[in-house]
Amino acid sequence: MSIKSFPLSNDELEKLCIKFSTPFYLYDEAAIRKNIKRLLAAFSVFPGYKEHFAVKALPNPYILKILAGEGLGADCSSLPELLLADMAGIKGEDIMLTANNTPAGEYIKARQLGAVINLDDFTHIAFLEKVLEKNGGLAGLISFRYNPGPLKEGNAIIGKPEEAKYGFTREQLFDGYKILKAKGVKRFGLHTMVASNELSLDYHLETGRLLFDLAAEIKKECSINLEFVNLGGGLGIPYRPGEQAVNWEELAKGLRIHYDAIIVKHGLDGMAIHTEYGRPITGPYGWLVTRAIHKKEIYRDYIGVDACMADLMRPGLYGAYHHITVSGKENAAYDHVYDIVGSLCENNDKFAIQRKLPNIETAAAALTGTSAETAGAGKSRGDLIIIHDAGAHGRAMGFNYNGKLRCGELLLRPDGSVMQIRRAETTEDYFATLDFKGLQDF
Repeated sequence: MSIKSFPLSNDELEKLCIKFSTPFYLYDEAAIRKNIKRLLAAFSVFPGYKEHFAVKALPNPYILKILAGEGLGADCSSLPELLLADMAGIKGEDIMLTANNTPAGEYIKARQLGAVINLDDFTHIAFLEKVLEKNGGLAGLISFRYNPGPLKEGNAIIGKPEEAKYGFTREQLFDGYKILKAKGVKRFGLHTMVASNELSLDYHLETGRLLFDLAAEIKKECSINLEFVNLGGGLGIPYRPGEQAVNWEELAKGLRIHYDAIIVKHGLDGMAIHTEYGRPITGPYGWLVTRAIHKKEIYRDYIGVDACMADLMRPGLYGAYHHITVSGKENAAYDHVYDIVGSLCENNDKFAIQRKLPNIETAAAALTGTSAETAGAGKSRGDLIIIHDAGAHGRAMGFNYNGKLRCGELLLRPDGSVMQIRRAETTEDYFATLDFKGLQDF
């Protein structure tokens, strides 16, 4: 059975759980920093490369501050994400606002921060001009999000580009650049985002080639030299054992070949390359740790854990695979088949379905002495379950349905210490937005 890595031994993890109750997320700072350094080294073949981390993947200011310290920017999709980036020390054009159906306040805040504004909608040109007429006007670096429609295939997760709500058509793109140029805007970028969790190297290289061709056409038709092309995100990670990550070096090398053949050839040499990766930056270096508390045997065997879909919704929402390790039993026989489930009142509240795993001991069995493995053994807690590759789009997608309280986040520091970077929610948090003042007289 394939084994995925985890930075703590079972004894170390059990000691951590004495201080911080399960469930919780754990992130590995050293691994994240090492990964970023490798990314930046690979893409150093381009002038002015900038990675704008997709804040939606892991919106925690401690994580963002780590990324900022390594030279990364932020891609934001809301006002709170803009504020988080600013709090973490990411400033000016290192911030990019890529929102859709964007309210006026987000554009105003982005302009106040000096961020790059990436427009998603042709009609937002006039909207932005009106919104910013008392906030500095249109001057600044403005980008358009391109939706290539049938010219580019999507993938199973994000769907076909022509069915997506995002971006400009090709015709709108050229008209938009001409309109803004006529209004005095002098600085422009180009962006797209056409896939999600895509592991095909060729797919990402083709996206680069498509955008480079478009940049050359924009220069020819609009007399505009783009400052940057943002290749977007969408780069996948190997959730399943045996899958291969996209190699940073191969990706950068392949993109550079297209860059030289198109961008340099058309006199655009010096145009920067930007990305907005999220998942491949932090995804493999975050884990959801949860405790096995109950076992149910009906038509299947179920292991109930103290986390639920409110903590990690990807399996329930997308049917996504996350590898699972039973801490301390990595080398045991994988001779049991379980559904690993939470306590939400939804049948899709499952982290794994019919997964082969070692025998799992539960807290309830240990407490009541109903398990042959735990009875008389002095074991007072169930096994710890490690859910891998949860460092992106995990805690960020949490919710409070059923009155569930979202778990906290911990950071494993390079010196081996662990700090809490977000506490678990409490019932007081859950009730904080309710107005109880007039309830008794209601």
